[in-house]
Amino acid sequence: MSEPLEQVIHGDCLLALEHIRHSTVDLAYLDPPFFTNRHHSSISRDRKSKFSFADVWSGLSEYSEFLEARIRKVHKVLKDSGSIYVHCDTSANFLLRTLLDSVFGANQFRSEIIWTYRRWSNSARGLLPAHQTIFFYSKTDGYKFNRIYGAYSETTNIDQILQLRARDEHGVSVYATDRDGCIIYGGEKKGVPLSDVWEIPFLNPKAKERTGYPTQKPVLLLERIIEVSTDEGDLVLDPFCGSGTTLAAANLLGRRSIGIDTSQEAVVLTRSRLVAPTKTDSALLRKGRDSYATADKDALSLLAGLDILPVQRNSGIDAFLKTTFDGLLVPIRVQRRTETIMDAANKLARAAHSKKATKAILVRTHKSDDLFSEVLLPRSIELIDSTALHIKARVAELLAEKVTENAANTAFQWTLCDKAAQRP
Repeated sequence: MSEPLEQVIHGDCLLALEHIRHSTVDLAYLDPPFFTNRHHSSISRDRKSKFSFADVWSGLSEYSEFLEARIRKVHKVLKDSGSIYVHCDTSANFLLRTLLDSVFGANQFRSEIIWTYRRWSNSARGLLPAHQTIFFYSKTDGYKFNRIYGAYSETTNIDQILQLRARDEHGVSVYATDRDGCIIYGGEKKGVPLSDVWEIPFLNPKAKERTGYPTQKPVLLLERIIEVSTDEGDLVLDPFCGSGTTLAAANLLGRRSIGIDTSQEAVVLTRSRLVAPTKTDSALLRKGRDSYATADKDALSLLAGLDILPVQRNSGIDAFLKTTFDGLLVPIRVQRRTETIMDAANKLARAAHSKKATKAILVRTHKSDDLFSEVLLPRSIELIDSTALHIKARVAELLAEKVTENAANTAFQWTLCDKAAQRP
């Protein structure tokens, strides 16, 4: 009988690890309690299941003993080519680093990975927490490692990257040249090697993979760990599997996996996820953060000097005033070159209505509607001419005044001429 691709075990990993043969696991990922001294609980998206676990300790000594015993068991089941990734936050990361140094050896430390994300938090005094830490250790120096490459930065001079390097007579790195002094190109480059800072979005409330389990991590994060340290068919272990994200990621990447958890609810949830593993597509990672910066730069330039908040990804609003009106936001839109003032007003009115705004500002940049009247505008919209339009109007007034003045001077001169002609 063939070994199952996934095994989900209910129980304490300290005991369950005794039944896993030594030196058989290629990768261990641990997302243990973080020493938060809190009870964590949440409800599934369908409101039918409740998940909870206690992360409460008498002190660091108890927490340290708990983790060290289990990390030592994990060390035994890892292959010599295997690696361990341990997830933590600022609550006790200093302790985990010490434990891992003790069990694996400080010389087997490979990386301190920073998982960073943007996430709203409470208004507690201090800097907004926006990252967690993952310690990466190997069992031996002969660990498995798959290098991953990303795209070059927009500021990178690609032509220089492609040029072959050499050492001159002083040992200084220079661009290699042939006998004629022409630069030698080194061929295709793979990109930028993966760094130890990973920007992967936190799961939003509507993510299709979200289960409602507290502390659930995104599949994309676990996929990256698995891709770095394993090959297809390798065995991945998660002794604190929780919602089963590690096993789901392993399944999607063609790896075998073992998950262990003391919570029966977590075990049931994990098994249900493995029936049809899914992951949430990240448009942020696929398109890049710059793709979300869709605010019209020309429009925003006309609002320079105002205390505003630019708005991205909204076809009707360019910005909000930081000053509210009746406690509500005040949206602003700048008329585009290709639209009539009524087209701009209608877009602004619809967007303002969706934001529950009772007052909105429309900046007019040109006058092209001969039949337009301000009485046609929705009552909530205040129409303001742009600075350029004011200048154009004033210049037109000055030119008209000049024409009138010239005409008056001409008429006066003709009058003098007529009087002179009438003299005897």
